[in-house]
Amino acid sequence: MNARTEPAEGETGAIARPPVVRELLLVAGLFLVYKFGRQLATGHTGEALHNARRVWDFERAVHLPGEGSVQSLLLHGDTLARIANTYYATVHFPATVAFLVWLYLRRPAHYVWARRALATVTSAALVLPFVFPLAPPRMLAATGLVDTAHVYGPSVYGPPSSDHLSNQFAAMPSLHFGWALMVAVGLITATRSRWRWLWLLHPLVTLLVIVGTANHYWLDAIVATAMLGAALALIHRPHRTTTTAGRGAEQLAPVAEDNVLVGAGR
Repeated sequence: MNARTEPAEGETGAIARPPVVRELLLVAGLFLVYKFGRQLATGHTGEALHNARRVWDFERAVHLPGEGSVQSLLLHGDTLARIANTYYATVHFPATVAFLVWLYLRRPAHYVWARRALATVTSAALVLPFVFPLAPPRMLAATGLVDTAHVYGPSVYGPPSSDHLSNQFAAMPSLHFGWALMVAVGLITATRSRWRWLWLLHPLVTLLVIVGTANHYWLDAIVATAMLGAALALIHRPHRTTTTAGRGAEQLAPVAEDNVLVGAGR
């Protein structure tokens, strides 16, 4: 994350970082809670497939582009499909962790802000599968889409009946996209490089990957965006003071600590 990530103009001084041990425990705690909560929401196969047909029909009714148009680009060769599957399986969580670690070390106040936003979205995503279980498009025959992970590999999911590590009927919202969008928003907000807008490539590539691999519908990303937007509207960004630009640390308005957590996602 070295695309000229200098401090934003007007930042100097320092702000106290949250205790690192506490932060690690909070993150690990929510990871366990999230995994346990997802297991409570497993099952509901019939309802999840019924909702999948509803989502598919709704997308066609409002003339969203077909997910197949993205997948067709991946199916021109095995290599591109494998790259997309690998991206889906390996980038999501490490990229978010790297983002939080960098903010913790270099922009403590922005770290607290980003952690709260991610925690809010993740917590809401934990509840939604209870209300609206949703099978991914790769499970719905009507879509005509290929399960690229199963055909080309690598795959992070086993058969739904024996997969005890994830809830495959929790396609909405897409935390892959929601987290990727927060990474981009957070880095654009916390830095002042003219190239910082290139961070938007991360959620853009993520969107193409989750749709092209038939793991998510367009609507899953739209809902994740709406949830993140609501979270950011409720959680105030840290305020910058007016001082000399170009110095190495930050002086931001104090941000109250909280016990909101960030956990793992789909």
